Amino acid sequence: MKILLINGPNLNLLGLREPDIYGRQSYAQLIDYIQQSAQELELEVDCFQSNHEGAIIDAIQAAYGKYAGIIINPAAYTHSSIAILDALKAVALPAVEVHLSAVEQREAFRQVSYTGMACLKTISGQGAKGYREAMRFLKQHLQSQA
Repeated sequence: MKILLINGPNLNLLGLREPDIYGRQSYAQLIDYIQQSAQELELEVDCFQSNHEGAIIDAIQAAYGKYAGIIINPAAYTHSSIAILDALKAVALPAVEVHLSAVEQREAFRQVSYTGMACLKTISGQGAKGYREAMRFLKQHLQSQA
């Protein structure tokens, strides 16, 4: 089962960016954890990160016909990108939204998730473990649909 995992802007700066909120784990360490978790769950996961909205949209569109589902941490685009929402809806692949921090407990502007409107589930506040939970959930969902 092949999954596309997309990380949005500033996630490449994990470990440096507000470590009290996002943790001290680097982006490379996060990707290592994701790949290890994917292997344990018997999933193939391709990871993509971009700070550019259009590149994220291109990756979502290219996923059609290639991947069984998408896991996405759109970062700040969560709260502003109707274009990413539309791309997720257009390809209609099962998707799960992940956030390292508990966005629902943060600033008021973070309470709206456009991208979450196209996702089966949102997992937040679990740090890196949220990605593993998203993989597990998506795998179970896809198996139940088969």
